[in-house]
Amino acid sequence: MTSYPTPEFTRPGLAPGLLAAIVLIAGLALLDNSAGYFWIRVVVVVLALIVGVFAFQASQWWWLVLLAPIVVLWNPVWPLELHGQLWVAGQFIAALVLVLAGILIKVPNPDFKAKSSNRPR
Repeated sequence: MTSYPTPEFTRPGLAPGLLAAIVLIAGLALLDNSAGYFWIRVVVVVLALIVGVFAFQASQWWWLVLLAPIVVLWNPVWPLELHGQLWVAGQFIAALVLVLAGILIKVPNPDFKAKSSNRPR
């Protein structure tokens, strides 16, 4: 048993969102290497899908509107060969979207028990 209170909600998308943002920023170094960037695409798509599943579970479907383009543009199966400053800006925008989604998607904690005001002291 822990002395810490049980939180009312959890942020399950925070870890995959932060990891995807780190991979996107680190992947800027591999933009010219198509073989190395393939693995960046794979990791980003998988983590974006995981964040999307958590958004769906939290009934915050509007996040899917922002996460779906990330899945499509970074798709490793049918890659879109985009280059230039617009693609670099897209990397930063996608990282920002994934971090914000991870922070703002909240799932109710099933173990949370609201404090009762009738509790004996």
